[in-house]
Amino acid sequence: MTIATLAQVLQPALRGGYAVPGLVCLGWEDMRAYVAAAEAERAPIILQAGPGCREHTPLPILGRMFRHLAEAASVPVVAHLDHGTSLDDCRAALDAGFTSLMFDGSRLPLQDNIDRTAAVAELAHAAGISCEGEIGFVGYAGGAASAGTDPAEAARFALETGVDAMAISVGNLHLQEAPGGGLDLPRLRAIEALTDVPLVIHGGSGVPAADRTHLAATSRIAKFNIGTELRMAFGEALREAVERDPARFDRIAILRETEAPVTLACRAVIRGLGASGRVGG
Repeated sequence: MTIATLAQVLQPALRGGYAVPGLVCLGWEDMRAYVAAAEAERAPIILQAGPGCREHTPLPILGRMFRHLAEAASVPVVAHLDHGTSLDDCRAALDAGFTSLMFDGSRLPLQDNIDRTAAVAELAHAAGISCEGEIGFVGYAGGAASAGTDPAEAARFALETGVDAMAISVGNLHLQEAPGGGLDLPRLRAIEALTDVPLVIHGGSGVPAADRTHLAATSRIAKFNIGTELRMAFGEALREAVERDPARFDRIAILRETEAPVTLACRAVIRGLGASGRVGG
């Protein structure tokens, strides 16, 4: 069994100068592809269940799916709740077997965010698992605008919540289908100067691959969340599978053909973060 907590994979990444991918899951096929990629690259990974995934599949089922894959893997696999919005969300994920809870209070006033995140961190730590929080708001491509993380507020947030990882807003955006102009490095360095907690970048698909590689090696960013670019790989593979034989209707046969392309795309992400070869065996 190689199920791990967030702290168990991020602290070695911070010390070793690499980052671990937080992989946004939507279904069984992409989960399996991500674990296959991690096995092939001998790398730790984080399987993430975000709001969209949880709307489609009940949380207790997702917990069992993640743990089943982790228990069969020979590399560390974290079962992570992404963007939990209440203590009840986080408690339900804990009960479902998750090993990492992310509470997203980024739209709340600072003190409310600190208080609620601290409550989730206390819940997580009492159970021997990890907690991620977010300070500053990471916006959405074509949607809500970002609010950049204030370094002084980030220092206070990290200290008063006791989180194991802190998501920050430094020019990153969710749901970008192509790389953007890069991150706000002066803001990132100012945050790093005031905190020692592992940092997380949501919307990692919008960060140019070369920048991800550089920052994984030279900054306190220990986790990049990757969703959109792997969903795009899945969608392209699915279209090709359907168009190759329009008369075919067996969904298992069709969906099976997405796994190899998504595995390859995920392996490239892992290599780009410097995470390959970090697990013996």
